[in-house]
Amino acid sequence: MCPSVVDHAEASPHREASGQILVIFALSLMALVGMTGLALDGGSTFAQLRDQQTAADLASLAGANDYLINHDADLAIARAEAIAGSNGFTTGGSTTVSATVNTENGVAVSVVIDKPHQNSFLAIVGMPTWQVTTNATALAGFPDSAAGASPFIFPISAFDNDGTPKYQTATDFGETNGDVPVGDVDFAWTNFGTGNVNPTQVRDIIDGTSVINKTLAYGEYIGQHNNGYDATLFTAVNTTLSGLDLPVAVVDSNGNFMGWATFHVNSAVGGSGKNINGYFLSSFESARLTVGACSANACPRYLGSYVLKLID
Repeated sequence: MCPSVVDHAEASPHREASGQILVIFALSLMALVGMTGLALDGGSTFAQLRDQQTAADLASLAGANDYLINHDADLAIARAEAIAGSNGFTTGGSTTVSATVNTENGVAVSVVIDKPHQNSFLAIVGMPTWQVTTNATALAGFPDSAAGASPFIFPISAFDNDGTPKYQTATDFGETNGDVPVGDVDFAWTNFGTGNVNPTQVRDIIDGTSVINKTLAYGEYIGQHNNGYDATLFTAVNTTLSGLDLPVAVVDSNGNFMGWATFHVNSAVGGSGKNINGYFLSSFESARLTVGACSANACPRYLGSYVLKLID
């Protein structure tokens, strides 16, 4: 009789070792894929970020420039989004392009572009996308320093509510001997609130003998103080300022500074029908005005220089 044989199955040490190796290999492979993904997908993401930022920068600049030309927020937004589109980024699917216009302090147009980056290697380890967001803000406008500002003020009623001047062709603006302008086509003389207004002082401002250096605060009274005017002032304007574009202060019905505009002087007439003939070249701007640098007849006739720059 043969003895019974009992087969005791035991784990092979070789099989256990091979299983451990497979686990380590899998983990190593995942780590390798992750590092490769970080390198390749990271580099690709950086390239997208760069292109996306360039598109946002160009779009914000285009929008700010458009607003400065057309004074229309909707057109500026449409222009910004169109430029973003021409550079490869339009709203659709998981991509969004948004533009906003802020006119509280100059003209600022902001553009935000949001688009996911489609990962290749990292998708294997559960990261199919990375969200990439870029933004840019551009500022457009004119500095608020006036070189050679005129010594007369115009009423804010000469402009529409959106700042558009009502008088853009040759118009006679009269002087009714009031401290402040009393109608749309009236004006008053000013020394920008530096004291009592008198004809001699105003003539000195016109011919450059006197130079005013002062920064006007919004709401500051800059009207006359003595209800006085003189026919010689019109003669001085006609002789010295005819044909020039002048920064002019704009006031409310009480003579308080509201902002500025640019006015072209055609001519001036004294005598019984005293008036200055001219028209507005720019919209009304509600901003601080710094008067100075040189006399009214010796400076370039503009309010600073055209500004278009990225600020964010």
